Amino acid sequence: MPHTVLLAEDDRAIRNALERALTLEGYRVTAVADGVEALAQAHRSRPDVLVLDVMMPGIDGLQVCRVLRAEGDRTPVLILTALVETADRIAGLDAGADDYVVKPFDVDEVFARLRALLRRAAPAPSEPEPAEEPGAPAPSGRHPAPSGRFLEAAGLRMDPQARRAWRGDRELELTRTEFELLELLIRNAGVVLEHSTIYDRIWGYDFGPGSKNLAVYVGYLRRKLDEPGASPLIHTVRGVGYVLREG
Repeated sequence: MPHTVLLAEDDRAIRNALERALTLEGYRVTAVADGVEALAQAHRSRPDVLVLDVMMPGIDGLQVCRVLRAEGDRTPVLILTALVETADRIAGLDAGADDYVVKPFDVDEVFARLRALLRRAAPAPSEPEPAEEPGAPAPSGRHPAPSGRFLEAAGLRMDPQARRAWRGDRELELTRTEFELLELLIRNAGVVLEHSTIYDRIWGYDFGPGSKNLAVYVGYLRRKLDEPGASPLIHTVRGVGYVLREG
């Protein structure tokens, strides 16, 4: 079955062109003109992925994303934005978006990002609720899995199967992309990972030296990891990449 895409874009020319391109690429597309229609359609029939323009009348793309996330809907969201400042991009990630494309965009980049989101969106196999581990943090009312399933490095703890992570006793609220980026860093703690390696492992596509995508996600992940008075955990190796280590 073809993947289903819910596209919300108020610019008719962009909406029609992108709908045509996605359809030719093999997606089944539902295209709407504003956020109100997008929410209504998402509630009627859950798509495999959403493509949301930021600037729409009434309810904008970020508000649509916030509503869906508040409802517990984890459908991957790709944001289309003409806003190029880092703070604007962070606002999209803060709203719960998984990735973004800056206008004007190349349609092949949209395709690449959608493929990466859909690869990562496969549901985890269902399993029984794990038994409580003494002393483990459980602020959400659930308990982490047995210790053999944990990854640990630099004061961080992660359960990849349950998709939960902690710094000390504090559970981290991470988007899908942030979680996968942190998992990659933890699995390679102390190793400098090149930009191209991270792009390939997380997005499945190297967007080239001019892309700011990785820097934005690393910056946002740092905001969630770092604590006052503590040393940063993710270090930049200029011209090379990033490494996770204490101190």
